[in-house]
Amino acid sequence: MNQIAQRQLHERAERIAAIHTVPEAKVRQQWVHEKLLEIMGGLPNYRGPLNVQKLGAIQAEGYTIEKIVYESLPGFYITANVYRPDTPGRHPAVLLQSGHIQEGKPEDQRVAANLALQGFVVLAFDPIGQGEREQAFDRQVDGSAAGWGTMEHIQAGAQAFLIGEGVARFFIWDGMRSTDYLASRADVDPDRLAAVGCSGGGALTTYVGALDPRIKAVASACSTNSFQLEFARPASNGEFHGEMSLPRFLSTGLDTADFVEAAAPKPWLILATEHDFFTPDAAKLVYDEARQWYGLWGAEDKLRFFVGPGPHGMPLPTRELIYEWMTRWLKDGHGDTHERPVHLYANLELLVTPTGHVEDLPGSRKLYQIIRDDYLQRKKPGTLPELQAELTKLGIPSPGGPPVVKIVDESESAGIRRQHIQYESQPGVEIDGQLFIPSSEEGRKPAVLLLADPASPAKAEQIAKQGRIALVIEPRDSPWGNDYRPFVGNWVANTQADLIGLNLPAMRAHDIVRGIDLLAARTDVDDHSIRATATGIKGVWLLLAAAADPKIDKIWVDRTPINFRSALDKSVNIELLETAVPGFALHWDLEDLVKAMGNRPVMWTDPANWVGRVVPAGSPFKYRYALGDVTDMATVQDDAYLEEFLKK
Repeated sequence: MNQIAQRQLHERAERIAAIHTVPEAKVRQQWVHEKLLEIMGGLPNYRGPLNVQKLGAIQAEGYTIEKIVYESLPGFYITANVYRPDTPGRHPAVLLQSGHIQEGKPEDQRVAANLALQGFVVLAFDPIGQGEREQAFDRQVDGSAAGWGTMEHIQAGAQAFLIGEGVARFFIWDGMRSTDYLASRADVDPDRLAAVGCSGGGALTTYVGALDPRIKAVASACSTNSFQLEFARPASNGEFHGEMSLPRFLSTGLDTADFVEAAAPKPWLILATEHDFFTPDAAKLVYDEARQWYGLWGAEDKLRFFVGPGPHGMPLPTRELIYEWMTRWLKDGHGDTHERPVHLYANLELLVTPTGHVEDLPGSRKLYQIIRDDYLQRKKPGTLPELQAELTKLGIPSPGGPPVVKIVDESESAGIRRQHIQYESQPGVEIDGQLFIPSSEEGRKPAVLLLADPASPAKAEQIAKQGRIALVIEPRDSPWGNDYRPFVGNWVANTQADLIGLNLPAMRAHDIVRGIDLLAARTDVDDHSIRATATGIKGVWLLLAAAADPKIDKIWVDRTPINFRSALDKSVNIELLETAVPGFALHWDLEDLVKAMGNRPVMWTDPANWVGRVVPAGSPFKYRYALGDVTDMATVQDDAYLEEFLKK
């Protein structure tokens, strides 16, 4: 994937290098603006009232902290603190967006208070999934059922992904509606607005700074990195989740510098720290490229790059540079920009709502409900020919011919020959597999492909003992023993694939198809009798493969989610991102993959929901009974299902 990413970035760099004049740069700016909106699915089409409520205030020394709540969408509440100077008149204002701290808006109160003392009105608000806006709050554990805010972002990102949206559109909209509120205040000069943020807040500041012309100055900290380095680093994950990435970003021809360049020559301060995982060298790549753009306008003084000491965050030199930058561009450079000591309030003191949860406000809605409403408004059933065209577009079908196979080692016992193999699913991508071959059988035999899970080796042995060839495979980046994060699976690899215009579930389905090609090409396999089975979410990959490849004679999926629709009915799902194909749910669902198989049989046992619980769905699904203490019959049901699966 990195090879593809670097090729896309190189092609982009060549296009940027060909721009030499302001008119040419403006054409690119317009194109970037349109593409950013396109890939995220546009911004919500709503300009209704904010319905601002002031629910309290704290009088501090030299400034007041107002506690307010307003709506970015109907019933979608934003909780915020407004730091207002105790001086009369209209002031410049700063939209201050917090990073991924769970408490949300209190994170940057030192910065907010100091800006207020320097004559700025500052709005600090809770991002979605943080502070008083947790989307999966569970009263039983008094916290988020998803773990914390970033996990909630990934959950919502997978749901938006299903219907062809980027979840960042809602975060950006919150920022723009918050800017609406700032501009509407009687004590704010709407022509002097700025945006500041660090980490996740820095990313959102970058988005809003690029897309909202009302923002006249930007300071983004610990988030501005070129993917040229970020994508190449295996440990990097800061830009690879939820709202921190936009769909198909690199394959569209974009990099992070495009945000800064789209806003040129707007005053923009790029901030990094010495020991951040958003490394200074990757941030400097953005600065170096953008500086050439600012040079087209003769505005090099409006772009600055600074590396502060220490780890990820905003140390004192960074904070004071922010004060100086905002004072320079919004207050004509007048004022003392040294940081002053301020009283810091506890999170509980800064809460806006009576309970600390917006969901308790009348009419409150959650993000999953908004995404589901988008789905219901936009869904349009697709045809089976269109589905086949989509599977082809995703690259699932075989290119033809058997894959290159390498035998790593081989052994034989109890009448079964075992081969550890690797086969090339596509150039440079090797899939690990285990072949179980009956030693005594002659002629062509039926074959079964199994997707690896804890039970698959034992099943494969059973299958081989019945005179069939069994192949257990691990599609790319899917070893069953890896639990990357609770609920969200390997979100880094899935998001990276999308950034370059690919889809990891589809690539895994392609690996399955190539495994079928491997079996069909063997001289000891009956290529008219090849079956496949998978458990859990891997059943979705198998359904994609079986719909695309008619050589798969029959499939058995077990404990696999029953459909995509139900994943839009709650805030928390397990490993949804591991199965989601962008926009797929708008036109098809898993039952359509079954229909695409025609008359080929599908055995589906214990259909599940998206938290792994079996759901009642009636015929033709099959269900197990609970074993309890009858341990001597632990495999009886599975054995019966396997026998049914294998019979002609």
